[in-house]
Amino acid sequence: MTERTGLVVVADADRRARETTAASLRRAGYETLEVETGAEALSAARGRDVGLVLLEVDFPDMSGYEVCQKLRHGASEGPAIFFLSGIRTEPLDRVAGLLLGADDFIVKPFDPNELVARVGRFVSRRPTAVAANGGNGAPSLTDREREVLVLLAEGRRQKEIAHRLSISPKTVGTHIQNLLGKVGVHSRAELVARAYMLDLVAQRRRHDGTAKNLDRLRGTT
Repeated sequence: MTERTGLVVVADADRRARETTAASLRRAGYETLEVETGAEALSAARGRDVGLVLLEVDFPDMSGYEVCQKLRHGASEGPAIFFLSGIRTEPLDRVAGLLLGADDFIVKPFDPNELVARVGRFVSRRPTAVAANGGNGAPSLTDREREVLVLLAEGRRQKEIAHRLSISPKTVGTHIQNLLGKVGVHSRAELVARAYMLDLVAQRRRHDGTAKNLDRLRGTT
């Protein structure tokens, strides 16, 4: 799988759906270009700076399948192509899109975090402030932030974390926002994934285990 850089073209005749999809990607750090017809999608996708095209299947002027076929025909390289459809959702539709050369087919409605994760497998985004500053290692977290992160990684909800730590849900939310900034990600799902990549969760569990062992040893002396 080749990771590309550049714009993500969001091609959808439904303005609200198009804007919602593009907004989700921009929040995650991707640059987007919105178009509303098949011809515009075809023209935009042939641009030099395009890394991925998100295509609805139905357009007023041509089918998204036709756009995909034209982009793939005789082209050794080109942008990644995802179908993102709430109209053509049957297995036959999805298989047809993949056979035409699409890299993925996502059915609406979709979870924005899942979309961002799938897009991230094919196209890179703008570097975050942490990455731009060379922050490839684990960030410095407070003990409370680590506690929140561990519980978040365990799948705990914000209210449950608040109850476990005897703090308010609003305070938990503040800690999560701080964690997003420190780790350099844009969503809670990315935060959890990055925490495992940086070994932050395992570090905390090892620390907790060591502390408990020390407590037991102190109790025996």
